[in-house]
Order: sequence, then structure tokens, then C-alpha cells
Amino acid sequence: MGNEDYFIVKASGDKVLFSEEKLRTSLKRSGADDDLTNQILSLVREELYDGITTREVYNRAFSFLRRKKPVFASKYKLKKAIYELGPTGFPFEKFLGAVLKYSGYKIQVGRTIAGKCVRHEIDVIAEKNGSIILIECKFHGDQGRNCNVKIPLYIYSRYEDIKNAAYKSNSSTKEPDACWVATNTRFTKDAMRYGNCMGLYLLSWDLPKGDSLKERIDRLGLYPITVSTLLTKREKQFLLSRDVVLCRQLLKDSFYLDHLGVSDTRKTKILKEVEMICKI
Repeated sequence: MGNEDYFIVKASGDKVLFSEEKLRTSLKRSGADDDLTNQILSLVREELYDGITTREVYNRAFSFLRRKKPVFASKYKLKKAIYELGPTGFPFEKFLGAVLKYSGYKIQVGRTIAGKCVRHEIDVIAEKNGSIILIECKFHGDQGRNCNVKIPLYIYSRYEDIKNAAYKSNSSTKEPDACWVATNTRFTKDAMRYGNCMGLYLLSWDLPKGDSLKERIDRLGLYPITVSTLLTKREKQFLLSRDVVLCRQLLKDSFYLDHLGVSDTRKTKILKEVEMICKI
């Protein structure tokens, strides 16, 4: 049996053929060169078996990468790190807002706007070049859960209610120019079909091609602090509660590590790791 003939089990329970090319791409994206990538692929090949889970494949690759190049391991764990922003989903809203802020948008998070019929709490409002974008975030803490068609259906109805309010002569609501649905997972086919049909901008882990969530993060070097392999879970939660959601924010607000009682030696190591992660 060749390596490409092994079936691996995804978090959703679906079985797919193992793709060496997908693993190679994710390793290269982390910064691994050809030699290191080939070493890891060789290791993973030796331990493949029919029915292995994607989590097990990931753990094997991550473990080897962490031993060889810890900074690359941090970037490799990006998808997992975004799940770790949970469990409420609010840090994901702040994270997305921070990513857009570094892309030149003026951002508001968690603001309530009057619609024609009812008031709506909007996760993120982004403004750039006079255009106003309403962004609704759908965070899933569990791998394998995707956004179904109910999500864009619901969000589009809220968007329409807000747009209708803007037409009222006595309304203080500005008419939005676009509506985004953002998720840390993926959209089902029906969700994509409906969203595209109604003109919603769908942003997910791998959509739109060339400008997906993972590609925006990699391109701009805007990694969440949860990618760090040196910070503990408690330390990450403390930083998130202080609105420090990006690695580059920690570089600017490193005094929070003093509040956590982190030793000078460990603080130096953490900041060195974070600085290297931020390099594009």
C-alpha cells in the first residue's frame, strides 16, 4: 500500500485519502525549508496507518517541528491556536477586529445598532475609505463543526433590517455598504451558495481563495498570542482578558508579563519567540 492510499479520519468523522501535498504545504507555510519538510514527511510516512486521525498526523508533525524549530511549530499550530481563543467566541471577535485594524480599518467591536424592527448587537463594525462593513463572527470551539446555511440566512435578515432603518428620515443609523460572515471553521456548500447569491462576503479558514483567514494572518504576520508554545494556558487567558490578542500587541505591552510574575529570563525567551513569530 502506498502512502497516498491510506485513509485518514477528519474531525468531522469523514474519511479522506492522505494527501502528502497538503501536509507539505502547511509545513512550508510555517517557514520550514525543503530539508526540514522532507524530514517530517519521512517521519509521518513511517507512522501512517489506515484510519489514523488528522489530529494524530498533526501531533506527529507538530512534535517534530517543535523539537527542531519551535518558532515554526508556533506558526504551524495556527488553526489550533484560533480554537484556543474560545470558549465564548468573544476573543475571536476581538482577534478579527485586530487583524482588520492592522489592515487599515477603523474598528468597533460589540456595538448595538437600531434596525427598522429591532436592535442588533453587531460583532465587528469596520470602516475604511468611507465604506461601512458589518461583520458577524461565528466561532466554533470544536473541530469538525462547520457553518450551515442557517447562519448566513439569519445574518442577512439582520443586515436587511439595519439597511431598512437607514432609509428612515429620522434615523441615526448609517447605511452599511456590505456584510461579512466570518468563521474560524468552514462553510457548508449550501451556506456558500446562499451567501454568494445574496452578496454576503464569506470569510473562513480557507475562503476566499487567496484572501482567507489563514492567508491574511500569514501575509500580515498577525498571529494570535495562543500560537505561543512558551506561554501557559492561564497566561494566555490573562492576556486575552486584557485585550492582548495579537503577538505583536504583546511586544508593545510586555509589562503584562510582569503583572503575571514572569521571571526576567523567561520573559526574554517569550518575547524573543513572539518577535520571531511576528516576522513575515
